[in-house]
Amino acid sequence: METPPAMTTEQTMPPGAEAASGDGAVKDCCAALQGQLDTATAELAQLREDVLRERADLENQRRRVARDIDTARKFANERLLGDLLPVIDSLEAGLGQAGDNAGALREGMELTLRQLLKVASDNGLVPVDPKGQPFNPEHHQAMSMVPGGETPDNHVVQVYQKGWLLNDRLLRPALVVVAQS
Repeated sequence: METPPAMTTEQTMPPGAEAASGDGAVKDCCAALQGQLDTATAELAQLREDVLRERADLENQRRRVARDIDTARKFANERLLGDLLPVIDSLEAGLGQAGDNAGALREGMELTLRQLLKVASDNGLVPVDPKGQPFNPEHHQAMSMVPGGETPDNHVVQVYQKGWLLNDRLLRPALVVVAQS
């Protein structure tokens, strides 16, 4: 068997390096490769940063959508319960007019009112009955002002109509009379 001939320096050099001097060509080649590596590293870092930013944006959007859905569920029955308020008012007014001697009628109305109020409270509806409490313009609507007498200033003397909160949001303000000095 024949052994292959030994390789010369001309055969081991990369193409195009035959004419260049040895150390200068290697340095130029290394510098070019280092530049390409730096460019690729910078692009990779930018792409990683963009991916992280996109992930964060997507997660924030998911949280917003979940919060919006939760809010929509909480207040989906707002219109229904708002429509039930006059029924509650009528039952309360009827109970006030029935007196104590209309036993069966009064009992039936009280039972109906309790059931209606239970349905309302199960759906997040809470009455605002502020008699004797300080006037709160966020939850009360002043219908008039009267001399306070024994009631402190800016406190509710009388409630014409209860207010209502739905999951801590005002559905209807209480109509009140406020004490003044």
